[in-house]
Amino acid sequence: MYLEIFALGLIIFFLFNYTGRISANRFVLDNEVYFRKMKESDYDFYVKAKYGDSVNPDFLFNKRIRNGLITILVLVCFFIGNLTYITLIFSLIGGYLVFKMDYSNLKKYYKLHLHEIDSMLPHYLKSLEILIQHYTVPVALGKSIEDAPPIFKEGLQELINEINAGNDRIDPYMNFAKMYPVRDSMRMMRLLYRLSLGRQEHKQEQLLAFSKTISNLQQKARETKYKERLEKMEGKTMHMLIATGLGVMVLLILAVLMLMNM
Repeated sequence: MYLEIFALGLIIFFLFNYTGRISANRFVLDNEVYFRKMKESDYDFYVKAKYGDSVNPDFLFNKRIRNGLITILVLVCFFIGNLTYITLIFSLIGGYLVFKMDYSNLKKYYKLHLHEIDSMLPHYLKSLEILIQHYTVPVALGKSIEDAPPIFKEGLQELINEINAGNDRIDPYMNFAKMYPVRDSMRMMRLLYRLSLGRQEHKQEQLLAFSKTISNLQQKARETKYKERLEKMEGKTMHMLIATGLGVMVLLILAVLMLMNM
């Protein structure tokens, strides 16, 4: 009986949603101001880190809200015959987990690609070093955006905007480093900040120290890449040895069984 009620409720809901009498999207848009309070502070960054500028973070967030609300409604309909505080809380938790699922996947994607960011940072800094030889640090940062890896562009734009707004402290540089928490990013941003404050007569000396640090980072990136390739080859070799060993064992067992049956 309860299953029939549950099925009927779902059919009615989806029919109303299809005909436009009930619109989950419209409900989310009408209450967007309230739902925005549930938005994670780093959600936009994670969306752009994965999709670039091709996807609107607000659109994906509204979709998350809609899916969470629909999940709550579906679970409430499922428990309609035994609706208690416990089942209601369970429904709310289910909707919240569905809402959080997309954020968790984006965060996981970013963490998995931190190594890729780690390998790209030294190459970007090397190109920035060349620009700094001819321009001031803020101007060089602005000119570097066009050729920078896509994942760095948002952080660079925020960094430049803060500098242009008159923030001459180290905070904008540290915010960039926190946005990309990879190896030595904090130290590199401190060096870059000191370079932006240095006088012209000390610029070459500071630039030389900056260049040496970048070279060390590039060397570490190459060593890490070589180590990963070596581990990958060792893994493949081990799999081949295991497969070969298992194959030989199977053949030996079959040979023994055939001899026993003779």
